[in-house]
Amino acid sequence: MVDFLDEMEACVPALRRYARALTHNLDHADDLVQDCLERAISRRSLFRPRGPLRPWLFTILTNLHRNARRAERRRGERVDLNTIADLGTPAPQPGHMALVELARHIETLPLDQKEALLLVTLEGLAYQEAADILQIPVGTLMSRLGRARTTLRQLTGATNEPRLRTVK
Repeated sequence: MVDFLDEMEACVPALRRYARALTHNLDHADDLVQDCLERAISRRSLFRPRGPLRPWLFTILTNLHRNARRAERRRGERVDLNTIADLGTPAPQPGHMALVELARHIETLPLDQKEALLLVTLEGLAYQEAADILQIPVGTLMSRLGRARTTLRQLTGATNEPRLRTVK
């Protein structure tokens, strides 16, 4: 049990990072991670020790987030007071503005594309691991990533020019 808890504790920073990227709210993200850890401990008997713990925890967190989003849709939309901009706050730097704009664009992606993009780019998971977490084939994950990246390029105005050039 100690090894399980130690390994689970080592995954907490990555779970928090992923939860924050999904929710854009620190309190909701922490609640989501706590629910994930509680569920993992209470259902430890379902974990197959032949595989790594991290993808199993990400699967639990992803499913909890999906369930919470479904419940929110049934209740209706709420406005979080923390997201309302303070008019007295000075304007952020241009680099920060670009990151904020990118985060807004990522938020507009369909949930399936957003989850795939965050697991691969933010968490650095391999395609197979991300596909296992999302319970989809690798090809489907790659399609979702491609659509997400294409949409982000269009929204940010990035060009589709190839990055490699022929030098003579």
